[in-house]
Amino acid sequence: MTAAPLADVADRESPARQARPTGRERWPRRVRSRRHLLAVAPWPVVAVVGGYTLHATGTPAVDAAAYASYWALCVVLPGTLVFRALRGSRGNLPEDLGLGAATGLVLELAAWAVSAAAGWQPALRWWPVPVVVAFLAVPRLRRHWRIGDRRPLPVAWSWLMAVVVLLIVGWAGYPMLGNPLPPATAVYYQDLMYHLALVRELTRTMPFEVPQLAGQALRYHYLSDAHMATASMITGVPASTVLLRLWMVPILATAAFVVAVLGRDLAGRWWAGPAAAGAAFVGLPVTLGAPGGFLAGSPAVFASPSQMYALPLAALLVVLAVDVLRGRPLGWGWTLVPALAFACAGAKSSILPPLVVGVVLAGVVVWWRARAVSWPVLGLFAALVGAMALGFRVFAGGGAGTLAVQALAALDWMAPYQRTLGLRDGPGHDGLVLPSAAGATGAERWFIVWVVGWWLLTQTPRLLGLAALGVRPTRGDPAAWLLAGVTLAGVGGTWLLWHPSSSQVYFFTGVVPFGAVLTVWLLATLTAPGGGWQRVAALVGAAVGALWGAFAPRVAAPGRSTVDGWAHALAVPAWRAAAGLAVLLVVVAVLGRAELPTGRAGLRRVGRFLGASRAPGAAPERRAVARLVAATAVAAVLGCGIGTGAAAIVDNLRTAQRSPVPLSNRLVTAAEMRAAQWLDAHAGLDDVVATNVHCQPVRTRPGCDARAFWVAGLGGRRTLVESWGYSDAAVAANGVGDVKYMFQPPPDPAVYALNERAFTAPTTADLAELRRVHRVRWLFADRRAGPVSPQLPELAVVRLTDGPVTIYELR
Repeated sequence: MTAAPLADVADRESPARQARPTGRERWPRRVRSRRHLLAVAPWPVVAVVGGYTLHATGTPAVDAAAYASYWALCVVLPGTLVFRALRGSRGNLPEDLGLGAATGLVLELAAWAVSAAAGWQPALRWWPVPVVVAFLAVPRLRRHWRIGDRRPLPVAWSWLMAVVVLLIVGWAGYPMLGNPLPPATAVYYQDLMYHLALVRELTRTMPFEVPQLAGQALRYHYLSDAHMATASMITGVPASTVLLRLWMVPILATAAFVVAVLGRDLAGRWWAGPAAAGAAFVGLPVTLGAPGGFLAGSPAVFASPSQMYALPLAALLVVLAVDVLRGRPLGWGWTLVPALAFACAGAKSSILPPLVVGVVLAGVVVWWRARAVSWPVLGLFAALVGAMALGFRVFAGGGAGTLAVQALAALDWMAPYQRTLGLRDGPGHDGLVLPSAAGATGAERWFIVWVVGWWLLTQTPRLLGLAALGVRPTRGDPAAWLLAGVTLAGVGGTWLLWHPSSSQVYFFTGVVPFGAVLTVWLLATLTAPGGGWQRVAALVGAAVGALWGAFAPRVAAPGRSTVDGWAHALAVPAWRAAAGLAVLLVVVAVLGRAELPTGRAGLRRVGRFLGASRAPGAAPERRAVARLVAATAVAAVLGCGIGTGAAAIVDNLRTAQRSPVPLSNRLVTAAEMRAAQWLDAHAGLDDVVATNVHCQPVRTRPGCDARAFWVAGLGGRRTLVESWGYSDAAVAANGVGDVKYMFQPPPDPAVYALNERAFTAPTTADLAELRRVHRVRWLFADRRAGPVSPQLPELAVVRLTDGPVTIYELR
């Protein structure tokens, strides 16, 4: 069926705009051709820059080409066809492809689940074929190969979105440069190796196991890893190359396009799409040159694949939710809602709860306006809650999902507090309020208020949109209440909950794009009634904000970490920025009131403004100027966030290009990686490996950081006991003995002792028990991790020796 998702946008546009012809009727053939070329022109540049980035970071060209083909043919193509069939075409190709790619991710998950359940992984690469054949063979479906009622986007939209995607490529270049492809002597963040092991696990047949602790059932939000596993199986590209190089930019670009659709739908302005995408995925908190960094920065977190993968899925779900709340019929589009909700639950467990809160708040507004129950809204709520409950049973639970109520726990992850009052806090959860905050004195309490206020100030590009609830016409639109509820729920989850690794921050990080969209919508609403001067003022405000965000003078951290020192270090950039903003707004107000006149009439009008005339006829003029000032302020805040993000991208790339391999005791050597890759090439898919590698640094000792994960990750095989730092038992024991979860002892001491004896004091009986009871076939012995018995070669077959690693096979 064909829907008209842009109907409300057209209704809000001026009569003159509605009277204009659209599509082919509007432009002569020659003009259309020229516009098409101009719209397409920036994308070859994006492709070249993206290809160069991959080449410069050592990505094989064959792998890059295979992945690009997979993304186009196995994600975008079938997804676009299905989305058009369910919701109709947007009238332009870019938005159709963005929404289609997000839809394709959901279809791909369904295909992967069937193949993993039935053991049909070799056939997985052919899953798009039935979809394509159906759309070729069925007459009613063939029309979805074409764009429907054409509504071409402005050329400027294409160029601005290309800039956003280029900046996303630049963002991805930093972790690419910092994480060489294996084998290499390098330090990988432990979560990357953890996810790499999950990717390899999800190429197997259900039921899945924890790859670092063979035999334990896997309960985790792993659908991002399922996506990468599918990509690797279809293309033949190594899973490590997919994870460290290829998957990030397509996922984030898809999320940016879907957010651009949402921004344009809500604001009714073409430029709101690129502005929303830029604010969401390029923008950062406005630190204004202050020291100490920030909490909840970009929603694109390289070390959290689950967070990134959830972004396009959640954005598409919100696009559909907006249609429901505005009373637009979804038709067959309803089939996407529960599928997307379940995919979100399995991608990142922190995504759905804020969305549920937003739907509840918006649903109350819909009920209040109609004084009747909206069954579609109720159905939307039921779909989200049902998916969240089912997702909890399938994916989450156990110690890995540890969350507790503790107000202000996020303070312990902010440098100004962490280095002062936070030194009093232990690793465990104790009380409903952060202990150091609950016991603060008078001056310390004011410091806490200031640090929390500072965080709110830095997040203004994401939070300022809440003011839209006080502005007409957005305050009467349930979609505004949806985004506001989602954003507030994210803030509440971050500041009211506790997690041993501060994972409660993902409640906010995951909904940052929707807060950014709401702020852009506010800006569009404030500039809607104005003329050219109002648009110029907003552009000037955005430019000034971007320059300040990029080049604000840096303030050094205090020499001694004291409450007074940090309070002053945060206050200086805040007051400096406030003064600069005040000057900008006064200038805009004066010029806006005067409308840039000349001569005595202009001087009289400027004087009347400065004198705050109270004449009856001055009220509308004052309101117009106030609206102009507000629009300039919002634009400056958005610009400052985007400028801060763009500057960070440039700085990170410069740093990565001149940084040598870090001198760290957590290095894994190229020889160790080669040995793990040899194991991957020669072991059976379901073989189990025993290893003496457990810790980072590699040397095993009591109470070490048990988060190595690289043997299972690079070796691609389940390990009997590699690392247990993220196990349910370890996370649930966080704080026991005043020790954090990653330093807790192994969850099964008997199995761990048997594993260690195999390397330090092997016997025929122990090795036979490993083979018979635990299905262990391979021993991965690393002398850097600990001593290896010289008797082991007499009891097992040596298959490889590379550097400190010897691999044995048990017969």
